Amino acid sequence: MTQIDKALKTGRRLTRDGARAASTALSGGEMLQAAGDVINARMGIMAAGMADPRKIDLKEMSLMSTEKVEALSASASALAKTFGDIGGRVGSSALTEAGHASKAATSIASASTPAAAMQAQYSYAVGWWSRAAAQMLTLNSALLRGQADALRPIHSTAVANAKRLKK
Repeated sequence: MTQIDKALKTGRRLTRDGARAASTALSGGEMLQAAGDVINARMGIMAAGMADPRKIDLKEMSLMSTEKVEALSASASALAKTFGDIGGRVGSSALTEAGHASKAATSIASASTPAAAMQAQYSYAVGWWSRAAAQMLTLNSALLRGQADALRPIHSTAVANAKRLKK
């Protein structure tokens, strides 16, 4: 793959990440608006139930807890998956980098001249920088996906409740 191909691939990834971040930010705003609407509607339901216990909406009152537990459980599961995947990726990258470092140390130690040793060290450093940058981009992409995945069940629940309670 040429440097231009790599730059184009990186540019496309950054564009996708930016779009994902913007979409997640919009979903967060929608979720906050919906949560406010739900809280407002449910406060009215609770006030009506306190004013006249015969009119209490037990079904809605029970939903207040169960749906939160379900949404937060799904969100926590998404986060656990994301962090597990990231942990595996980081561990694998660390092992791979240890192999690169070992090869570089061998090249440096077996260099026939100080200039050759410096060249081997320089080659390793440049390669490390490139690998580290690529790994950080991958990590950033995974974190953005994880954020979106964790927000999704909470957003869906809040928006669905707001829509249902507006009726």
